Amino acid sequence: MKDLMKKIDWNKGNGLAPAVIQDAITGTVLMLGYMDQRALTKTIETKKVWFYSRSKKRLWMKGEISKNFLNLVDIKPDCDGDALLVKARPSGPTCHKGNYSCFGESKKTDELSELFGIIQDRKKQLPKNSYTASLFKAGLDKISLKVAEEALEVVHAAQKQTKQRLIEEVVDLVYHLFVLSAGRDINLDEIKKEIKKRQKPSR
Repeated sequence: MKDLMKKIDWNKGNGLAPAVIQDAITGTVLMLGYMDQRALTKTIETKKVWFYSRSKKRLWMKGEISKNFLNLVDIKPDCDGDALLVKARPSGPTCHKGNYSCFGESKKTDELSELFGIIQDRKKQLPKNSYTASLFKAGLDKISLKVAEEALEVVHAAQKQTKQRLIEEVVDLVYHLFVLSAGRDINLDEIKKEIKKRQKPSR
């Protein structure tokens, strides 16, 4: 946290830094707020996004009344150190008018991105009674064995079982591959980038 504080040029914005809030799963921009050092500190400590209200002259937590919290996933400064990008998981509509985004953006439906985002969140929070969290606690060797096991089940389903059963086994394999990737700190953007690179026509 101290390192992040040092990266922000608080003097440039008279003690405030604009914070762009982005849905950690869909990538959609949800809102723009302002943070001072206290708001940033409380955001990191509570894992809920806080702002400084320029009109009310006080700190406020998104969702303190509506309960539509912004659950912190990641936060980093821009290249000039005078703005923040905050990735969060919204627990409800972000806009006070009841919309998903203050900019009128609609929620993107990307099941794979949503699944990967949930897996990353489980890795960070390690909630009790979560199968995903139990895999991360068991370590990469255990996760790797599960991937191998699921791969064999995909092959078996392809050769011996119904199409629906094959679909189910493929989904199980994809899930465990995502867990393994997250366990090695690989994000979905890196995977998509590699896929795109391979789609380039051969010369």
